[in-house]
Amino acid sequence: MHKKPDPARRSERSRQAILQAARELVTEVGYAKLSIEAIAARAGVGKQTIYRWWRSKGAVVFDSFLALSEDTQGMALPDTGDIEADLKTVMRATVAEFADPAFEAPIRALNMEIVADPELAAQYRDKLAGPVDEAKKERLRSAQRAGQIAEDADLDLALELLYAPVYQRWLLRTGPLTPEYADALVDAVLRALRP
Repeated sequence: MHKKPDPARRSERSRQAILQAARELVTEVGYAKLSIEAIAARAGVGKQTIYRWWRSKGAVVFDSFLALSEDTQGMALPDTGDIEADLKTVMRATVAEFADPAFEAPIRALNMEIVADPELAAQYRDKLAGPVDEAKKERLRSAQRAGQIAEDADLDLALELLYAPVYQRWLLRTGPLTPEYADALVDAVLRALRP
């Protein structure tokens, strides 16, 4: 007995193939040379299939990156009770991710699109940056309750102090992204935030 094809499953398979093709191609050829045609050919779908789901190559790259990051959605930061150890774990993972070529090309491509496309920037804030920042702030609030961070510390500013230097170093390629760099950032920021 043979099963009838399931259009929803086939559709999801096509979607995953497109996202994977976009990730691979942006890593191989760079964002500027990436085209919807090339993504369609690599994924084995027609261009119209891509345009049915996405309005631009930037939107496809965004979703391909979002798919990579979905395991971080709704995830809490480690909370061992030691804010210094926990932040060092998280910041070391962050610099490793930025230094990983598989993430690097899509992240650079995404940044170029976000700069040029306010709608995509809003989507990025809502779907990715916002939820992840909320998880980070929840960990900082826990440290405030434990008396490890000043009660009146501005947590949005604390996150910027932690992450903006990593981002700038990565964006401008001004220095290596190492575990030692991550640790030094945490030490400097915690000195400023201690009660």
